[in-house]
Amino acid sequence: MAGYKTHITVSGALGVGYGAAGFILGGFTPVQGALAGCLTWFSGMLPDLDSDSGRPVREVFSLLAAFAPFAMMPHLLAWSHGNHETATLLSVIVYVVIRYGGAGLLNRVSVHRGMFHSIPAMIIAGEVAFLAFTASSLGTRLFMSGGVCVGFFSHLLLDEIYSVEWSGVHVRLNKFAGSAVKFVGRSPIPNLVTYSLLMVLTYASLVQAHVVDGPGRLSVQPSYGRPLQGASLDGPSRD
Repeated sequence: MAGYKTHITVSGALGVGYGAAGFILGGFTPVQGALAGCLTWFSGMLPDLDSDSGRPVREVFSLLAAFAPFAMMPHLLAWSHGNHETATLLSVIVYVVIRYGGAGLLNRVSVHRGMFHSIPAMIIAGEVAFLAFTASSLGTRLFMSGGVCVGFFSHLLLDEIYSVEWSGVHVRLNKFAGSAVKFVGRSPIPNLVTYSLLMVLTYASLVQAHVVDGPGRLSVQPSYGRPLQGASLDGPSRD
């Protein structure tokens, strides 16, 4: 299994490349490229949220707690009806809940190399990023979401690479082989929770991207065979 420093080094290098490519090739601003690069670097640590070691969990939750209120600020302003004092208070609450409550809760409901190390978890992380940047354009939101997925997948891939052990000319897989890049885990309840959350976030993301109609934007199909109520078949009346 790859070490913590290896993960942050690789995801950091990927973040630099991803942000630079977005700026040079994708036409994004330097600020957007730098932010996407930071998200790529940070997301390379996300699967370690279920780690048995204390340090990765502390550092990831500290960064997540600090970043979340900024990413959620448009939502917090909307929930507080534009009141900045209320939005600030909500951001403090978000920080405290994530920083001090998240790690304890996660330790109770997750196991190391569980569904946090999976392809569905990677998609969930990307969709959370997409939904967080609600005030940005669709292209920018996809750019940020893509950075999260790239960083997250680098962690999964490194864990699989490091599960291969070389002993001279002999190759052996350790007990963690196949436990990172997976679609389902061994326990049915975590699988059910993960895929339920994935479906909800996928639907919300498709609504935000205007791919499907949300509950408040149902399309009205024309009624054939009978006139609409209140309409006249003879056309508009003339005085």
